Amino acid sequence: MAKSLLIISRQAPWSGPSAREALDIVLAGGAFDLPIGLLFMDDGVFQLAPHQDAKAVQQKDLSANLQALGLFGIDEVFACNHSLGERGLIAPASAKPVDSTAISRLIDRYDQVITL
Repeated sequence: MAKSLLIISRQAPWSGPSAREALDIVLAGGAFDLPIGLLFMDDGVFQLAPHQDAKAVQQKDLSANLQALGLFGIDEVFACNHSLGERGLIAPASAKPVDSTAISRLIDRYDQVITL
């Protein structure tokens, strides 16, 4: 039986390669039917913000990768409520907002956890 994997994405979309790498790992895991989840925390919640202009910072747009999560069978997408609130954001319909207690339970539920 495949081990379950939770990816915790903590970096803003344009602060370096971590945000893209987190999404790449999640999509690759989904392609191989791994039980996988994705949690956005800290500045990682900025990846969920609408209307981002990747060209303004000369980067590739990550929104297409986020939209593809469902196509790869990734239905377990979460966003830290505290992180969202600190940054004045609300979770999109594609991400379930979770509090710190739920995050602890979520981490315990997965066999492997990778933080980027």
